Amino acid sequence: MKFSTLLSVLLVTIGLTACEQHKTPDTVVVPVAVPGPAGPQGAPGEKGSQGPQGEAGSAGPQGEAGSAGPEGKPGESGGTTVVVPPPAPANQ
Repeated sequence: MKFSTLLSVLLVTIGLTACEQHKTPDTVVVPVAVPGPAGPQGAPGEKGSQGPQGEAGSAGPQGEAGSAGPEGKPGESGGTTVVVPPPAPANQ
């Protein structure tokens, strides 16, 4: 008897829960502002002032002198010597 009462209570609870009507949420309408046509262009603004001039930096220290290059190969005797003259100065 206790089992049948408990079983019937459970069945009634499940039945009522299954039959419960779910209310759909109301649709909320939010007004959206629509921009109108653009207005006329305004007058130009005033020119800004110039900023302060920065100070010049100091010159860096001079670098060390480079080392001497390797000694050249000695020339051969009786060979032909080619002399290349410097280019002519450009006329301006």
